[in-house]
Amino acid sequence: MTAIDDLFALALAARGRAYAPYSRFPVGAALRTPGGAAFSGCNVENAAYPLGVCAETSAISAMIAAGERAIAEILVLGPGAQKIAPCGACRQRIAEFAGDKTLVHLAEEAGGVSTFAFGEMLPHAFGPQSLA
Repeated sequence: MTAIDDLFALALAARGRAYAPYSRFPVGAALRTPGGAAFSGCNVENAAYPLGVCAETSAISAMIAAGERAIAEILVLGPGAQKIAPCGACRQRIAEFAGDKTLVHLAEEAGGVSTFAFGEMLPHAFGPQSLA
């Protein structure tokens, strides 16, 4: 099993636990830290629709709760044959803990993956370095 396979399996399991009764669009995400620790998360919707939590945010929260502070790579998996990318808010959240070279894997249900460097997805990101 490759490192991406491991993240895919974690994201798939998390997606299976998503709470998405309103959009019916379950998403799972899994990330790995530079030290090799892995964390996953799923989207959690709310009847007050804008108050939901994205899968990437959920995975980042699990990472932070465990005491980690850096993302080496992250994989996002939605339903069906399309590869989905993190929304703008999640890109900003990822930017808080990632560098330009952090790998972002966009996966489809059948296992196909496209990989990008985070700097390609959010060039000129506002991050902690912007406040220095």
